[in-house]
Amino acid sequence: LAELLFPDIDKTPDYYEELYPQRNLKEGARVTRLAPSPTGFLHFGNLFTGTVAYKTAKATDGIFFVRVEDTDQKRKIDGAVEVMLQGLAAYDVTPDEGVMIDGTQKGEYGPYYQSQRKEIYQTYAKSLVEQGFAYPCFCSAEELENIRTQQENEDIKGYYGKYAKCRDLSFEEIKANIEKGKTWTLRLKSPGDINKKCYFDDMIRGKIEMPENVIDVVLLKTDGIPTYHFAHAIDDHLMRTTHVTRGDEWIASVPLHLQLFRVLGFKPVKYAHVAPIMKTEGEGKRKLSKRKDPEAAVTYYKQEGFPSSSVNEYMMTIMNSNFEDWRRVNKDADINAFPFNLKKMSVSGALFDMVKLTDVSKNVISVMTADEVFAQSYEWAKEFNTQLADLYEQDKTYATAVLNIDRGNKKPRKDIAKWSDIPDYISYMYDETFEENYELTGNATPELAVQVLKLYKDIVDINDDKDTWFSKIKSICEPVGCTPNVKEFKQNPDAFKGHVGDVSTIIRVALTGRTNTPDLYAITALLGADRVQSRIEKAIKHYEEVK
Repeated sequence: LAELLFPDIDKTPDYYEELYPQRNLKEGARVTRLAPSPTGFLHFGNLFTGTVAYKTAKATDGIFFVRVEDTDQKRKIDGAVEVMLQGLAAYDVTPDEGVMIDGTQKGEYGPYYQSQRKEIYQTYAKSLVEQGFAYPCFCSAEELENIRTQQENEDIKGYYGKYAKCRDLSFEEIKANIEKGKTWTLRLKSPGDINKKCYFDDMIRGKIEMPENVIDVVLLKTDGIPTYHFAHAIDDHLMRTTHVTRGDEWIASVPLHLQLFRVLGFKPVKYAHVAPIMKTEGEGKRKLSKRKDPEAAVTYYKQEGFPSSSVNEYMMTIMNSNFEDWRRVNKDADINAFPFNLKKMSVSGALFDMVKLTDVSKNVISVMTADEVFAQSYEWAKEFNTQLADLYEQDKTYATAVLNIDRGNKKPRKDIAKWSDIPDYISYMYDETFEENYELTGNATPELAVQVLKLYKDIVDINDDKDTWFSKIKSICEPVGCTPNVKEFKQNPDAFKGHVGDVSTIIRVALTGRTNTPDLYAITALLGADRVQSRIEKAIKHYEEVK
């Protein structure tokens, strides 16, 4: 029967076992993979699961490879794999072997495209037929639909038992059907028992018990191309995969997959089923949706300007429950030094929280150097905000100095969560984007503002050191009826028009249009004498008109 079905297959499983020997890795090293289909964009869930696989391998000095599951050529989108791999690479998920970004293949366990492995699958299919674990099925689509209709009210649905019409066809009947030109699929002759259970230990969820598989699933379609179930078992065995991380929608298939490993004579891989990324909605939770949620697409983070290091840091906080405690103790450590552990992952599903991502990103950016912030935001701006790129290009040294204000302090400011925040954050440092806004807060009034600014205009010197500059601001206080001592004002507020903080606010508003900014001394020095004088004069004119 095997020769009848596969006359052109002349190799045996032993040939491939020898061709793809066990990997020479240290004990405990894990081999993981990402197996994308070339059918769409990179979803945050793909990035999350891919990162889990990558970290699992790297934490054990193992191997992470990419295998492309492209057997469904009708759904294939040209360039989809390259886009996905580029997206992963942006977040430091890069394969040790397999399919590379440029489409080439690297490694000794290829081909890494399933569409190029047809002979391998058919060799193992032929072997299963020889052992009595597979048979050809000639049922038409109409006959299969009739079976589905008959099973509508049954607990177990599929091609099995009394419904498996082709399971016990004789060799003569099979041969006659083939000679008539009937098309056939190859089905597993399942050894499962409807009364028995299948037990396995999931790396994330622990021990799981499920009914054994009894369905005679299709292994090869009519064109000889394998189904996912059959192909992944052979590929993961021959590529010497040890751990498979995948979405928890595949848990239902584990009894079948373990059965396939068993009939093929393979040692099963260990499975880690990752729960879907969740999102709060009202009082409940739902899966992150590529239809409803822009943040479901990995391209969203690039467009918004979240640094990849921020996204990676955030992913690790929702990936391993102990990461934040580790980070508090290891503030400056490389994220790759964290001992990632599958058993620390959430069983119920990580909750995506944009507020948390924003906070994490602010922390990450706050400890970057000005050169790093400039370089990364400039690359972003060239693609997504040409106005910011143009401002940078006027004077890159000036732009870097602007981004350096209050950077490197013991408690650095956390104004920037993503590169798209920068245009507004630095807008007052450029005449082209400066928006005048003269609203005052605290005890400051237009009348007081005129007095303060007229005095400040005459004494400000951008060459002063910080202490001298602040002393001059204090010196303005008494002549305008304010106190340079905030405590003194609080003890006797009726005796003064305001305090040194109000005087600083008036100057800050005049120069920046804001009541809250980074270090005013540094801003003043960078703006330069001409801009400082010009802005003060405009502010005086405004407050005189209002007064």
